Amino acid sequence: MKVIVTGITGFVGSHLAEFLLTQGGIEVHGLVRWRSKLDNIQPMVNRLNLHECDLRDAVSVRTIIEQIRPDRIFHLAAQSFVPTSWKAPTETLTTNIVGQVNLLEAVRTSGVQCSIQIAGSSEEYGMVLENEIPIREENPLRPLSPYAVSKVGQDLLGYQYYQSYKMPIVRTRGFNHSGPRRGDVFVESNFAKQIAAIEMGLQPPVISVGNLTARRDFTDVRDMVLGYWLALEKGKPGEVYNIASGKDYTIQRILDLLLGYSSVKVKIETNPDRLRPSDVPILLGDSTKFRRATGWAPTIPFEKTLEDLLNYWRAELQKAESNSQMTSKVIR
Repeated sequence: MKVIVTGITGFVGSHLAEFLLTQGGIEVHGLVRWRSKLDNIQPMVNRLNLHECDLRDAVSVRTIIEQIRPDRIFHLAAQSFVPTSWKAPTETLTTNIVGQVNLLEAVRTSGVQCSIQIAGSSEEYGMVLENEIPIREENPLRPLSPYAVSKVGQDLLGYQYYQSYKMPIVRTRGFNHSGPRRGDVFVESNFAKQIAAIEMGLQPPVISVGNLTARRDFTDVRDMVLGYWLALEKGKPGEVYNIASGKDYTIQRILDLLLGYSSVKVKIETNPDRLRPSDVPILLGDSTKFRRATGWAPTIPFEKTLEDLLNYWRAELQKAESNSQMTSKVIR
Protein backbone atom coordinates (compact mmCIF):
# COMPACT_ATOMS: atom_id res chain seq x y z
CA MET A 1 0.00 0.00 0.00
CA LYS A 2 1.27 3.46 -0.93
CA VAL A 3 0.32 6.24 1.48
CA ILE A 4 0.96 9.98 1.18
CA VAL A 5 1.06 12.16 4.29
CA THR A 6 0.94 15.88 3.55
CA GLY A 7 2.54 17.86 6.37
CA ILE A 8 4.65 14.86 7.35
CA THR A 9 7.32 17.01 9.02
CA GLY A 10 4.80 18.58 11.38
CA PHE A 11 3.71 17.56 14.84
CA VAL A 12 0.81 15.28 13.86
CA GLY A 13 2.32 14.24 10.52
CA SER A 14 5.45 12.89 12.18
CA HIS A 15 3.41 10.84 14.66
CA LEU A 16 1.22 9.50 11.85
CA ALA A 17 4.31 8.52 9.86
CA GLU A 18 5.68 6.76 12.93
CA PHE A 19 2.39 4.87 13.32
CA LEU A 20 2.24 3.87 9.64
CA LEU A 21 5.75 2.45 9.76
CA THR A 22 4.65 0.06 12.53
CA GLN A 23 1.81 -1.38 10.44
CA GLY A 24 3.94 -3.27 7.93
CA GLY A 25 3.46 -3.40 4.18
CA ILE A 26 3.02 0.38 3.87
CA GLU A 27 5.21 2.53 1.65
CA VAL A 28 5.12 5.91 3.38
CA HIS A 29 5.51 9.02 1.23
CA GLY A 30 5.67 12.55 2.62
CA LEU A 31 5.33 15.92 0.94
CA VAL A 32 7.83 18.53 2.13
CA ARG A 33 8.73 22.06 1.11
CA TRP A 34 12.35 23.01 0.44
CA ARG A 35 12.52 24.89 3.73
CA SER A 36 10.81 22.22 5.84
CA LYS A 37 12.63 21.30 9.03
CA LEU A 38 13.12 17.55 9.33
CA ASP A 39 13.70 17.45 13.11
CA ASN A 40 10.42 15.67 13.90
CA ILE A 41 11.06 12.83 11.45
CA GLN A 42 14.85 12.63 11.68
CA PRO A 43 14.94 9.27 13.56
CA MET A 44 12.87 7.62 10.79
CA VAL A 45 13.86 9.69 7.75
CA ASN A 46 15.68 6.80 6.09
CA ARG A 47 12.48 4.75 6.12
CA LEU A 48 10.39 7.46 4.46
CA ASN A 49 10.03 8.58 0.85
CA LEU A 50 10.12 12.38 0.86
CA HIS A 51 9.10 14.53 -2.10
CA GLU A 52 9.57 18.27 -2.44
CA CYS A 53 6.17 19.76 -3.22
CA ASP A 54 4.34 22.99 -2.43
CA LEU A 55 0.60 22.38 -2.31
CA ARG A 56 0.01 25.90 -3.57
CA ASP A 57 1.66 24.92 -6.87
CA ALA A 58 -0.92 22.88 -8.82
CA VAL A 59 1.61 21.56 -11.35
CA SER A 60 3.92 20.34 -8.60
CA VAL A 61 1.06 18.54 -6.84
CA ARG A 62 -0.21 16.90 -10.03
CA THR A 63 3.29 15.66 -10.88
CA ILE A 64 3.72 14.03 -7.47
CA ILE A 65 0.29 12.37 -7.50
CA GLU A 66 0.87 10.91 -10.96
CA GLN A 67 4.34 9.72 -9.94
CA ILE A 68 3.34 8.00 -6.69
CA ARG A 69 -0.26 6.97 -7.52
CA PRO A 70 -1.13 6.52 -3.83
CA ASP A 71 -3.77 4.23 -2.36
CA ARG A 72 -4.42 6.60 0.53
CA ILE A 73 -3.78 10.25 1.33
CA PHE A 74 -3.82 11.77 4.80
CA HIS A 75 -4.12 15.50 4.24
CA LEU A 76 -2.64 17.20 7.31
CA ALA A 77 -0.65 20.06 5.78
CA ALA A 78 -1.98 23.47 6.84
CA GLN A 79 -1.21 26.80 8.42
CA SER A 80 -2.54 25.57 11.74
CA PHE A 81 -1.79 28.28 14.32
CA VAL A 82 -4.89 30.34 15.10
CA PRO A 83 -3.10 33.59 16.19
CA THR A 84 -1.01 33.58 12.99
CA SER A 85 -4.22 33.45 10.97
CA TRP A 86 -5.20 36.84 12.38
CA LYS A 87 -1.89 38.33 11.25
CA ALA A 88 -1.76 36.51 7.90
CA PRO A 89 -5.35 35.69 6.89
CA THR A 90 -4.66 35.63 3.15
CA GLU A 91 -1.74 33.22 3.53
CA THR A 92 -3.82 31.01 5.81
CA LEU A 93 -6.74 30.83 3.38
CA THR A 94 -4.48 30.31 0.38
CA THR A 95 -2.38 27.58 1.98
CA ASN A 96 -5.29 25.70 3.47
CA ILE A 97 -8.06 26.06 0.87
CA VAL A 98 -6.23 26.53 -2.42
CA GLY A 99 -3.66 23.93 -1.39
CA GLN A 100 -6.41 21.39 -0.82
CA VAL A 101 -8.15 22.23 -4.10
CA ASN A 102 -4.87 21.54 -5.90
CA LEU A 103 -4.57 18.19 -4.13
CA LEU A 104 -8.14 17.10 -4.88
CA GLU A 105 -7.91 18.25 -8.48
CA ALA A 106 -4.63 16.38 -8.95
CA VAL A 107 -6.23 13.17 -7.72
CA ARG A 108 -9.38 13.70 -9.76
CA THR A 109 -7.81 14.62 -13.08
CA SER A 110 -5.06 11.99 -12.91
CA GLY A 111 -7.59 9.21 -12.44
CA VAL A 112 -5.84 7.90 -9.31
CA GLN A 113 -8.17 5.79 -7.18
CA CYS A 114 -7.35 6.56 -3.55
CA SER A 115 -9.09 7.23 -0.26
CA ILE A 116 -8.50 10.67 1.28
CA GLN A 117 -8.76 11.77 4.90
CA ILE A 118 -9.14 15.50 5.43
CA ALA A 119 -8.03 16.63 8.86
CA GLY A 120 -10.50 19.28 9.95
CA SER A 121 -10.66 20.99 13.32
CA SER A 122 -12.99 21.61 16.23
CA GLU A 123 -12.27 25.31 15.61
CA GLU A 124 -14.80 25.05 12.78
CA TYR A 125 -17.59 25.07 15.36
CA GLY A 126 -16.43 28.41 16.76
CA MET A 127 -19.08 30.10 18.87
CA VAL A 128 -20.86 27.19 20.52
CA LEU A 129 -23.94 27.89 22.63
CA GLU A 130 -24.22 26.51 26.15
CA ASN A 131 -27.06 24.16 25.21
CA GLU A 132 -24.97 22.70 22.36
CA ILE A 133 -22.36 21.09 24.62
CA PRO A 134 -21.02 18.46 24.00
CA ILE A 135 -20.65 19.30 20.32
CA ARG A 136 -21.98 16.88 17.72
CA GLU A 137 -21.28 16.84 14.01
CA GLU A 138 -24.68 18.40 13.23
CA ASN A 139 -23.87 21.53 15.21
CA PRO A 140 -23.84 24.81 13.23
CA LEU A 141 -20.39 26.01 12.14
CA ARG A 142 -19.75 29.53 13.45
CA PRO A 143 -15.99 30.03 12.89
CA LEU A 144 -14.30 32.77 14.91
CA SER A 145 -10.90 33.08 13.22
CA PRO A 146 -9.48 33.08 9.69
CA TYR A 147 -7.95 29.68 10.51
CA ALA A 148 -11.36 28.30 11.45
CA VAL A 149 -12.88 29.70 8.26
CA SER A 150 -10.14 28.00 6.24
CA LYS A 151 -10.87 24.65 7.92
CA VAL A 152 -14.59 25.05 7.19
CA GLY A 153 -13.60 25.62 3.57
CA GLN A 154 -11.48 22.45 3.53
CA ASP A 155 -14.26 20.48 5.21
CA LEU A 156 -16.96 21.55 2.75
CA LEU A 157 -14.67 21.09 -0.25
CA GLY A 158 -14.20 17.49 0.86
CA TYR A 159 -17.97 17.08 1.02
CA GLN A 160 -18.43 18.75 -2.38
CA TYR A 161 -15.82 16.56 -4.11
CA TYR A 162 -17.45 13.46 -2.68
CA GLN A 163 -20.90 14.55 -3.84
CA SER A 164 -19.76 15.84 -7.24
CA TYR A 165 -17.20 13.21 -8.19
CA LYS A 166 -17.85 10.36 -5.72
CA MET A 167 -14.27 10.59 -4.52
CA PRO A 168 -13.84 8.44 -1.36
CA ILE A 169 -13.20 11.28 1.09
CA VAL A 170 -13.65 11.06 4.86
CA ARG A 171 -13.60 14.26 6.88
CA THR A 172 -12.55 14.36 10.52
CA ARG A 173 -12.89 17.19 13.00
CA GLY A 174 -10.18 16.60 15.54
CA PHE A 175 -10.48 18.40 18.84
CA ASN A 176 -7.31 19.58 20.57
CA HIS A 177 -4.48 17.05 20.63
CA SER A 178 -1.06 17.23 22.21
CA GLY A 179 2.05 15.31 23.10
CA PRO A 180 5.79 15.22 22.36
CA ARG A 181 6.90 17.44 19.43
CA ARG A 182 3.97 19.82 19.85
CA GLY A 183 5.07 23.26 18.63
CA ASP A 184 5.89 25.80 21.31
CA VAL A 185 3.41 28.31 19.89
CA PHE A 186 0.55 26.19 21.25
CA VAL A 187 -0.55 26.92 24.78
CA GLU A 188 0.14 23.69 26.67
CA SER A 189 3.44 23.14 24.86
CA ASN A 190 4.47 26.73 25.50
CA PHE A 191 3.78 26.27 29.23
CA ALA A 192 5.84 23.06 29.24
CA LYS A 193 8.74 24.73 27.47
CA GLN A 194 8.67 27.69 29.86
CA ILE A 195 8.69 25.35 32.88
CA ALA A 196 11.61 23.36 31.47
CA ALA A 197 13.50 26.61 30.77
CA ILE A 198 12.89 27.83 34.33
CA GLU A 199 14.16 24.50 35.72
CA MET A 200 17.40 24.95 33.76
CA GLY A 201 17.84 28.59 34.77
CA LEU A 202 17.31 29.76 31.20
CA GLN A 203 14.27 31.88 32.10
CA PRO A 204 13.25 33.85 35.20
CA PRO A 205 10.59 32.06 37.32
CA VAL A 206 7.73 33.86 35.56
CA ILE A 207 5.28 32.18 33.18
CA SER A 208 3.58 34.36 30.60
CA VAL A 209 -0.04 33.38 29.90
CA GLY A 210 -3.10 34.42 27.90
CA ASN A 211 -6.72 33.46 28.56
CA LEU A 212 -6.76 30.79 31.28
CA THR A 213 -10.53 30.34 31.42
CA ALA A 214 -11.04 28.75 27.99
CA ARG A 215 -11.97 25.07 28.11
CA ARG A 216 -10.59 22.54 25.64
CA ASP A 217 -11.09 18.84 24.89
CA PHE A 218 -7.65 17.20 24.62
CA THR A 219 -6.61 13.85 23.12
CA ASP A 220 -3.10 12.45 22.99
CA VAL A 221 -1.65 12.81 19.49
CA ARG A 222 -0.80 9.10 19.43
CA ASP A 223 -4.47 8.27 19.94
CA MET A 224 -5.45 10.90 17.37
CA VAL A 225 -3.35 9.43 14.55
CA LEU A 226 -4.85 6.02 15.25
CA GLY A 227 -8.20 7.73 14.75
CA TYR A 228 -7.07 9.11 11.41
CA TRP A 229 -6.05 5.63 10.29
CA LEU A 230 -9.38 4.14 11.38
CA ALA A 231 -11.24 6.94 9.59
CA LEU A 232 -10.09 5.46 6.27
CA GLU A 233 -10.19 1.85 7.46
CA LYS A 234 -13.77 1.92 8.75
CA GLY A 235 -15.23 5.38 8.16
CA LYS A 236 -17.87 5.98 5.50
CA PRO A 237 -16.88 8.16 2.52
CA GLY A 238 -18.75 11.47 2.47
CA GLU A 239 -19.22 11.48 6.23
CA VAL A 240 -17.70 13.79 8.83
CA TYR A 241 -16.59 12.57 12.25
CA ASN A 242 -15.60 14.28 15.49
CA ILE A 243 -12.53 12.77 17.14
CA ALA A 244 -12.48 13.83 20.78
CA SER A 245 -11.83 12.52 24.26
CA GLY A 246 -15.12 13.84 25.64
CA LYS A 247 -13.29 15.51 28.56
CA ASP A 248 -12.47 19.20 28.81
CA TYR A 249 -9.90 21.12 30.83
CA THR A 250 -9.50 24.81 31.52
CA ILE A 251 -6.17 26.25 30.41
CA GLN A 252 -5.59 27.05 34.10
CA ARG A 253 -5.99 23.35 34.96
CA ILE A 254 -3.50 22.40 32.26
CA LEU A 255 -0.95 24.84 33.69
CA ASP A 256 -1.54 23.46 37.19
CA LEU A 257 -1.05 19.88 36.01
CA LEU A 258 2.24 20.76 34.30
CA LEU A 259 3.50 22.61 37.36
CA GLY A 260 2.65 19.52 39.40
CA TYR A 261 5.39 17.65 37.51
CA SER A 262 8.00 20.23 38.53
CA SER A 263 9.40 21.57 41.77
CA VAL A 264 9.86 25.15 40.50
CA LYS A 265 7.94 28.00 42.11
CA VAL A 266 6.70 30.49 39.56
CA LYS A 267 4.81 33.72 39.17
CA ILE A 268 2.01 33.87 36.59
CA GLU A 269 1.73 37.01 34.44
CA THR A 270 -0.90 37.76 31.79
CA ASN A 271 0.56 38.89 28.48
CA PRO A 272 -1.89 40.94 26.34
CA ASP A 273 -0.11 39.69 23.22
CA ARG A 274 -1.34 36.18 24.05
CA LEU A 275 -5.01 37.23 24.01
CA ARG A 276 -6.97 36.70 20.78
CA PRO A 277 -9.38 39.23 19.21
CA SER A 278 -12.11 36.63 19.80
CA ASP A 279 -11.75 33.32 21.58
CA VAL A 280 -13.87 30.20 21.68
CA PRO A 281 -14.96 29.76 25.32
CA ILE A 282 -15.44 25.98 25.27
CA LEU A 283 -14.80 23.12 22.87
CA LEU A 284 -16.01 19.78 24.19
CA GLY A 285 -16.67 17.09 21.63
CA ASP A 286 -19.09 14.21 21.28
CA SER A 287 -17.34 11.49 19.27
CA THR A 288 -20.08 8.86 19.63
CA LYS A 289 -20.58 8.65 15.87
CA PHE A 290 -16.89 7.97 15.23
CA ARG A 291 -16.57 5.46 18.05
CA ARG A 292 -19.55 3.47 16.79
CA ALA A 293 -18.22 3.48 13.22
CA THR A 294 -14.62 2.52 14.03
CA GLY A 295 -14.36 1.20 17.59
CA TRP A 296 -11.85 3.94 18.39
CA ALA A 297 -11.34 5.10 21.97
CA PRO A 298 -8.53 7.14 23.56
CA THR A 299 -6.15 5.07 25.67
CA ILE A 300 -3.54 7.56 26.93
CA PRO A 301 -4.54 9.68 29.98
CA PHE A 302 -4.14 13.43 29.52
CA GLU A 303 -1.88 13.57 32.57
CA LYS A 304 0.52 11.19 30.79
CA THR A 305 0.34 13.35 27.66
CA LEU A 306 1.40 16.42 29.63
CA GLU A 307 4.16 14.57 31.47
CA ASP A 308 5.57 13.29 28.17
CA LEU A 309 5.32 16.79 26.70
CA LEU A 310 7.26 18.32 29.60
CA ASN A 311 9.92 15.62 29.37
CA TYR A 312 10.18 16.27 25.63
CA TRP A 313 10.96 19.94 26.25
CA ARG A 314 13.43 19.09 29.00
CA ALA A 315 15.32 16.87 26.55
CA GLU A 316 15.11 19.43 23.72
CA LEU A 317 16.44 22.29 25.87
CA GLN A 318 19.18 20.10 27.29
CA LYS A 319 20.21 19.18 23.76
CA ALA A 320 20.17 22.82 22.66
CA GLU A 321 22.20 23.83 25.70
CA SER A 322 24.79 21.11 25.06
CA ASN A 323 25.10 22.14 21.42
CA SER A 324 25.51 25.76 22.46
CA GLN A 325 28.29 24.87 24.91
CA MET A 326 30.10 22.78 22.28
CA THR A 327 29.87 25.65 19.79
CA SER A 328 31.32 28.05 22.38
CA LYS A 329 34.28 25.74 22.98
CA VAL A 330 34.96 25.49 19.25
CA ILE A 331 34.87 29.27 18.85
CA ARG A 332 37.34 29.70 21.68
